[in-house]
Amino acid sequence: MKLAGRALNISPSQTLAINAEAKALLARGVNVISFGAGEPDFDTPDYIKDAAVTAIYAGKTKYTPVAGILPLREAICRKLEIDQGLKYKPEQIVVSAGAKHSLYNTIQVLVQEGDEVILPSPYWVSYMEQIKLAGATPRIINTREENGFKLTPAELEEAINPRTRLLILNSPGNPTGAVYTASDLMSLQDVILKYDFSIISDEIYESFIYNGLKHISIASLSPEIKERTILINGVSKVYSMTGWRIGYAAAVKEVANAIICLQSHSTSNPTSISQEACVAALNGDQGTQRLMVAEYTRRRNCILKRLAAIPGITCCQPGGSFYVFPNVSAYFGKSYKGKVINCASDLAAVLLKEAHVAVVPGVVFGNDDYVRLSYVCPMERINVGLDRIADLLGKLT
Repeated sequence: MKLAGRALNISPSQTLAINAEAKALLARGVNVISFGAGEPDFDTPDYIKDAAVTAIYAGKTKYTPVAGILPLREAICRKLEIDQGLKYKPEQIVVSAGAKHSLYNTIQVLVQEGDEVILPSPYWVSYMEQIKLAGATPRIINTREENGFKLTPAELEEAINPRTRLLILNSPGNPTGAVYTASDLMSLQDVILKYDFSIISDEIYESFIYNGLKHISIASLSPEIKERTILINGVSKVYSMTGWRIGYAAAVKEVANAIICLQSHSTSNPTSISQEACVAALNGDQGTQRLMVAEYTRRRNCILKRLAAIPGITCCQPGGSFYVFPNVSAYFGKSYKGKVINCASDLAAVLLKEAHVAVVPGVVFGNDDYVRLSYVCPMERINVGLDRIADLLGKLT
């Protein structure tokens, strides 16, 4: 059977593949420390689970409107106004099967063959594949560690050409944890408005902020930039609801209607039960968020301290998300048991095989001088994992 070219050009998600490999080793009894997962290790709060159970017994198990139930879209509107001062109407909100689905839908309706999408690197793995699936061309901008991996206005303006249709901005960022300040975003806004193209603002990690920083949505800066922004968010991270598969897009009605039309011919509505649970999540007690952020702050500080103690490793301090992205290039050219380490991918393979530690090589994010470690595992396992990494690196010759 002959596959379509778009299927042949898709690269599988390496983060999911590494997580699956680590889980397979665990199933065989190997004590693997996995820093690969991108999901919180907290459980979904009970009040959200209870809402789902209530929805099931209330018979809310049928099709819903494609864009999501009205109470959920209204709750999202309230959340955006309270948190960011952004006023949207329910008809500007489209609920989908996870933020990844929201991103896919948005890219599909905004760009096509011949268009370019500006993508700052390091980037989350699925952006690249989703751009390619839409027939567009990624225009990669390599951001710099010394600048906190944040895109500058000069870098943005240099990448723009007549084919530019879209910029994807992720703050707080995956894999780097970069957080754009109001000043950073205002400078980028000036360039976007000057050249008049659209921006996807992926804000899925908005609640995971450290160092006294504040999450700012670029859409909140002015009515003009809001008109050009498609804001993407969801409940997966902040409520530890990764398996519930609910994300959403907020946009002008023209874009929202196009996404609804596309979604009506693919998934139709997201799961009815999950939607009911998300109404409870958004309208209920937010105390679990504060507990999660406090714990991840503690773990982040620990992992940064441990990495700083390993000779040759540098690591930009993340302002948000729950990842660190250390530079491991000082170890390139060294070897372990005859295996030469030429890149972060080689190092990640050796760490998993020999030290039973799973990390994600930076090549999947656009830079193979780095590895990504998530700190969504208990502190004792973080320390054991860093012990193993330091021990193996000390044995490289």
